[in-house]
Amino acid sequence: MRFKIILFGLFILSGFILNVYAEGGEKGFDINNLNKSVSPKENFYEFAVGNWVKNNPVPPDQSRWGMFNVLIEKNNELLRSIVEEVASNPNWEKGTAKQKIADFYVTAMDSARIERYGYKPILPMFNQIDKIRNKKELIETVAEFHKTGISPFFIFYVASDAKRSDLMAAHIYQGGVGLPDVEYYTKDDDRSKEIRDKYVRHVAKMFALAGEEQNAGEYANKVMKIETALAKVSNTRLENRDPIKTYNKMTLNALKKTAPEFDWDRYFEGLGVENLNIIVIRQPEFIKGMSALVDEVSLDDWKVYLKWNVINETAEALSAPFVMEKFEFEGKFLRGQQEIQPRWKRVINVMNRTLGQLLGQVYVEKAFPPESKAKAKAIVDNLLVSMKERIQNLEWMSDETKASALKKLSTFGVKIGYPDKWKDYSELEIKRDSYLNNLLRAWEWDIKDDLKKIGQPADKSEWSMNPQTVNAMYSPTRNDITFPAGILQPPFFNPEADDAINYGAMGAVIGHEITHGFDDQGRKYDENGNLNDWWTEEDNEKFQQRAQKLVDLYNGFVVIDTFKVNGALTLGENIADLGGLTVSFNAFKKTEQFKKGEKIDGFTPAQRFFLGWAQVWATNIRPEALKLQVKTDVHSPAVQRVNGPLMTMPEFFEAYDVQPGDPMRISDDKIVKIW
Repeated sequence: MRFKIILFGLFILSGFILNVYAEGGEKGFDINNLNKSVSPKENFYEFAVGNWVKNNPVPPDQSRWGMFNVLIEKNNELLRSIVEEVASNPNWEKGTAKQKIADFYVTAMDSARIERYGYKPILPMFNQIDKIRNKKELIETVAEFHKTGISPFFIFYVASDAKRSDLMAAHIYQGGVGLPDVEYYTKDDDRSKEIRDKYVRHVAKMFALAGEEQNAGEYANKVMKIETALAKVSNTRLENRDPIKTYNKMTLNALKKTAPEFDWDRYFEGLGVENLNIIVIRQPEFIKGMSALVDEVSLDDWKVYLKWNVINETAEALSAPFVMEKFEFEGKFLRGQQEIQPRWKRVINVMNRTLGQLLGQVYVEKAFPPESKAKAKAIVDNLLVSMKERIQNLEWMSDETKASALKKLSTFGVKIGYPDKWKDYSELEIKRDSYLNNLLRAWEWDIKDDLKKIGQPADKSEWSMNPQTVNAMYSPTRNDITFPAGILQPPFFNPEADDAINYGAMGAVIGHEITHGFDDQGRKYDENGNLNDWWTEEDNEKFQQRAQKLVDLYNGFVVIDTFKVNGALTLGENIADLGGLTVSFNAFKKTEQFKKGEKIDGFTPAQRFFLGWAQVWATNIRPEALKLQVKTDVHSPAVQRVNGPLMTMPEFFEAYDVQPGDPMRISDDKIVKIW
């Protein structure tokens, strides 16, 4: 499965929506969503969207249901209509975008053929593994698998060099495990033990489906042993949030000395990478430990491990028993999802990951009028001005550091809607032979496209997101913010809504991404996108003190049972939420609506601003999915994401007359003001 690192993203979800918020009040916010039995001073999330949460339970095929999921469903329906219209014509010229879209979709939807094949499509890879005679051939096979998107041992990828952001560099990142967090292998809490037990049984069932009934249990235990060993030498998610400690540039010779048991020459030769001089190692201790395991683990056990990687990463393109067993473990057990999504929806999701910009070209024609881009750009410009004012007026930062911060802000790039230059898919071949073959070809093409970039100048105009994605991101090495077409729609951005709703929603999103350039990670990059300390020692200490207050605030939030928000893990996103709201409110104060102060549906402009913020996070989530989120996600859950920043915002206190002692207001000595 292809690995993409997207840093500092808003991480919302994906989708398209028409105006479903016009009923029950002014366009932009539906007052029927309010729960007026709860005071906004007590629990603003419950007040603002409590009735929506009450009236919108999680559907059986979802693990969570929120405003974003409404968007997802609308978007999926639109993409389905686009793809099925294209797929209805079997005579597209070979090599065209529409031929590739059509053949991929038709082949993926041909369930009868897929069922006939069973696990036969992976037998060539099994045979390749069986033929391995020694550890050198093991490394060659790992390289071959990495070329096709299957990633045992570790993850190899290409990205900008964080200290030389104008150049693309090879990177190695820890990996090789099947559970969603490495701590699940080592923690002794009840949930982790349960997950490990279920995982071993799941691996055994998958081996049995792949023709290894007699050895399935033994093989599952071997996989668990190897993955546990890899997990023990891996960084935690929190450790991986430090961009300085995870930047370790090495020459190839230094890498060989660091991890001598792994044959790096053979690996890179097999990968097709020549004249590689420099590699960025994200977790050196992992590479050392992984390399040592090459000698410690027997060849036969490595073969079992490789087969598991093949099964696990290709299961979505195999027959129904594989798909359903994967769903039983990942969807039902880990996330609480009751039913699997229909096949067409799962295929659309795969196409978004593999043929994203091919779909995007057709999508923007249908869903993104040119005037939307201009209107969104105007709000972005307003937010950049607002952020500049906030920096200039910071009382805790020195003039020296302010000058550097303003210089960085002045160089921000802005991407809106869709790329000016689309990704070139001309070398990708899609046929009507099998779903798995098309998936592997797409992965291999993507990796080949990346490998060509090693040592080349970075193209900062390149997009890391698809236009149809409802999300946003900040790239620290490009020092730019991206807002795809998918997010520039209600409830984030609604041209028919009042400014208060748009600034509380889309404005806060834009401010969120801008603030990521100055959060606990982003602030370590300079105006050129390089890791470079531009802070005075005194200002650095002041930032750390303020950030710690935010960590402490979120650490106190109980989410479910004994699970609490991890304030350190979620710090970057919490800084961005607080900063985004503050910067957006500062911009909103300049609008005519705010200056006039006229009420809509009984709410002042300032009050509606915060209703717009709460609306986009209205969510129901299953307990299993919520526990997984708290453990693995750098974003706070919806309730805490809405209430957390408001509890420390004087603008919110004034809007809703929140007094000291009210639950939605922390004590003055704990108030956090960073940006």
